[in-house]
Amino acid sequence: MSGYNVRTDLALEARESIEEADGEIRGISVEEEYREHSDVRITRVVIETKNGAKAMQKPMGTYITLEAPAMQEPDEDYHREIAEEISHILRQLIPDMEREKAILVVGLGNREVTADALGPGVVDNLFITRHIVREYGKAAYNRERMNLVSGIVPGVMAQTGMEAAEIIKGVVEETGPDVVIVIDALAARSTRRLNRTVQITNTGIQPGSGVGNHRNALTRESLGVPVIAIGVPTVVDAATIVNDAFEKIRKEKAENGMESFPDISFGSLNELNNMYVTCKDIDETIKRLSFMLSEALNMTFEMEEA
Repeated sequence: MSGYNVRTDLALEARESIEEADGEIRGISVEEEYREHSDVRITRVVIETKNGAKAMQKPMGTYITLEAPAMQEPDEDYHREIAEEISHILRQLIPDMEREKAILVVGLGNREVTADALGPGVVDNLFITRHIVREYGKAAYNRERMNLVSGIVPGVMAQTGMEAAEIIKGVVEETGPDVVIVIDALAARSTRRLNRTVQITNTGIQPGSGVGNHRNALTRESLGVPVIAIGVPTVVDAATIVNDAFEKIRKEKAENGMESFPDISFGSLNELNNMYVTCKDIDETIKRLSFMLSEALNMTFEMEEA
């Protein structure tokens, strides 16, 4: 599919696309680790230079991707294991996590669109503590050390008439959190990564970028505090499915020594650019993934007694 640029929110896929076209990328380091017992692959992509950021079309920073093929399955024990992995990664990315913090969790997305309801679902399952601790103190939980956790679901501009970034910035200015954690549904370029991949980054997020609906960015520069973004790809560009099908046919023909498959130009099929596809059981999948991510966050925020 020559000349077609498939949208993706995953830094891992952006790196793969560039490598397929140009080979090695300068200013970008990549580390991979495979956990055989859980069939989990963790890839750390660090964009170190402005040239690397330009090539990847993503801000400089660290992008950690956790790929777990069985994550879509209804296995509570396995999801607990993945939640522990995510919690471990978050503790590495959140600055000075051993100290008490005020943490704001933002659930981006539209509740009315199932594939975009991941963020609101995570906030619904969070252990929110700020209001209780402010009113009654830490003794209400019989603890001496606690993080103050608050959450917000700002909705989308079509519902509120306001940019999510405007709402969040106002909340940050009023409540003064030490760190903001943003949860959002992402877009992927590979169907095999749908609902099976978690990306965690310390660069913040630009809501809607994966589906071409760019909104104001949520970053340390715009909010004034560190921003950690967590996302799971729940939709894929329709053109990606077409591309995957033709690439598979082309590869099979080449392996069998058959006539080469003609190159296809999709320039005339512009309607594919505005079509996004998700899995048929997305309702149950979003519920499971939301609970898994909220469990990971609750683990991360829980403090050990001194």
